[in-house]
Amino acid sequence: MSDFDSKPWWEAPAPKGLNKSISLKSAIVLALGVGLIAGTFTASSTGSLFGRSVNLVKSSSTIERPVGSVAEIAQRVLPSVVSIEAKSKNGGATGSGFVIDSTGYILTNNHVITGSVESGGDISVRLNDGSEYSAKVVGRDSSYDLAVLKISGATLKALQFGDSDKVAVGDSVIAIGSPLGLTGTVTLGIISAKDRAVTAGESQEDNSFINALQTDAAINPGNSGGPLVDATGSVIGVNSAIASLGFSASSQTGSIGLGFAIPINQARKTAEQLIKNGKATYPVIGVSVDMNYRGEGALIAKTGVAIVKGGAAEKAGLEAGDIIIEFGGRAIGSAEELIVAIRAQNVGDKVEVIYKRGSESKSATLVLTASE
Repeated sequence: MSDFDSKPWWEAPAPKGLNKSISLKSAIVLALGVGLIAGTFTASSTGSLFGRSVNLVKSSSTIERPVGSVAEIAQRVLPSVVSIEAKSKNGGATGSGFVIDSTGYILTNNHVITGSVESGGDISVRLNDGSEYSAKVVGRDSSYDLAVLKISGATLKALQFGDSDKVAVGDSVIAIGSPLGLTGTVTLGIISAKDRAVTAGESQEDNSFINALQTDAAINPGNSGGPLVDATGSVIGVNSAIASLGFSASSQTGSIGLGFAIPINQARKTAEQLIKNGKATYPVIGVSVDMNYRGEGALIAKTGVAIVKGGAAEKAGLEAGDIIIEFGGRAIGSAEELIVAIRAQNVGDKVEVIYKRGSESKSATLVLTASE
């Protein structure tokens, strides 16, 4: 596949640099100090104010939060959300993750730990109670931008998985993580769209193609790998990428209300493979597509190894130069959309494709095979 002409307008929230938290923390401390002063003033129940006697009504010390409220969900979910520090030669990065098994397995984004893994750095996990543990990498996969870590010796509770296939546009969601190193941050939003074809990655070799859930819940650098939960507190996605108004990492300014999460149904399958095998596979159809083609659909390359011998596409009669315009009932507008649509399926699935050969439209049924 050819390189993209320019960096896509979406990108993974860059893991927060470890050397940028001091000034932000100072700002938080200052705001907290102001809050304490105000609290001291309003706590007086009686006394003299400007020479007049006043009686201030005491507020109730008991606040009941109904089951299903944002506060109640956050209280249940937060103990299972972690902050991840991945050290590398460049100083390191922080991200988020969440417990998927009480024996110590934690799911996060691959891009959170890539720098650390490649430079032989240490990875540590901080729980919501502040305790820290050394983590080992069980497996990671750049294609889906997912990684599984494991810690030992901690008492953990796994989060409940939801069903991302049943999520509807407009559903309320909550994003939890450590944006800019601020652990335990909770933001509220809705599902803005489904099946967004999102590409994220620093290079063509490690690009991730995500059939994403789109949300307006605030997601910022450091949120990567944290859970997106529904109104029951069940995980429906892994927060992974945000849209940027610029075209370079340096122009990223944070949330603009366009965040993207990997659907949990896909994440769960990948996590299970990583735990079992240390690596994950994904479905393919055995073609190379032209990433520079800007017409309708996805163009099967006209040069190089366009059709893999013995692959699903060859068996179904597809040829170099064919343009795939529909895959499994889903309209295809670009090469990226085709890749995302394929990877949203399972190995062994039978999928109908509609394609153009010249001016003629054709259809075929493909049996998806596993990547090598």
